Amino acid sequence: MLTDRLKATIFGAKAAAKQRTEYVIERLTDPEAIRPLLEGQRAYAAYALAYLEPRLFPYSEWWQAHGPQGQAIVAHTRSGLGPALVTIGDPQALDALIRLHPGPRFTFATFQLDHLDVAQRHFVLSRPEPSLRMSVSAETFRPAQGTARRLRRQDIGAVNALQRADGFAFYSAAVLDEGVYHGVFVGRTLVAMAGTHVVAPSQGLALVGNVMTHSRYRGQGYGSIATSAVTAELLKTCPDVLLTVSTKNQAAIRIYERLGYREKCRLIESGARRKDMLGVAALLRRVLARCRAEAGKEVVVLDQQTEGKAPEGGQ
Repeated sequence: MLTDRLKATIFGAKAAAKQRTEYVIERLTDPEAIRPLLEGQRAYAAYALAYLEPRLFPYSEWWQAHGPQGQAIVAHTRSGLGPALVTIGDPQALDALIRLHPGPRFTFATFQLDHLDVAQRHFVLSRPEPSLRMSVSAETFRPAQGTARRLRRQDIGAVNALQRADGFAFYSAAVLDEGVYHGVFVGRTLVAMAGTHVVAPSQGLALVGNVMTHSRYRGQGYGSIATSAVTAELLKTCPDVLLTVSTKNQAAIRIYERLGYREKCRLIESGARRKDMLGVAALLRRVLARCRAEAGKEVVVLDQQTEGKAPEGGQ
């Protein structure tokens, strides 16, 4: 009986060891080495690619995990609109990576659809449903008829009045300086605006965002005119102009299609609140992971319960 128990213990330990998967994690610091890792998913990874722009790269932090199941990349970025996160690659490798480097407590995140389980393991998402990433080029662009003008820092009062009308957060004047924003006015009132999340001419792309129309002026084409004006200006320096819209917002999708935008991929774009409130768990994992690895690297060991199932444990 004792012999049987000993055998069971030994074989059980061996089986458990076989189900443990090791990932090596390291920081990426060379934009030219990062670019080929992203170009295969250019539309999805557009926001991350933009931060390879020389003026933006210092405001980003990049990590890669690689192991037997594949590799993943995480980009943490900072801008006047706040922190952002983009994840790319194998879900299990991503899980290993986010255990150590989840980023700030609050961020605006972009996840692949197959990253949802991992994302919800580490974050509370405000909008977990899929969105469309759409793209337009000079060849497909069909401008809307109407007048919009460029918004500058002196317009920040009008911009924030529009924001207040729908209960959104305030912008700083620096956001208007750094991005490309256009607005439609009725008299002296700003009734619609569109802008950018990021502009990266050296990467050949820009992301349109922050499209808003005052509730009393909707249905009159003002949002389309503002978006068209921003798109036209961006296409002068960026061959690829993209935006993201919820799959539930069919009215907006039809507007963007009339402007020449076409669906390129689907993703999850959401506000994300880190579950590890103080970041202590991630800090302890980093310390342990560095003890396992050679200098400059970290090693994470995940417990894989069954083949093809997302890991439940890990160190």
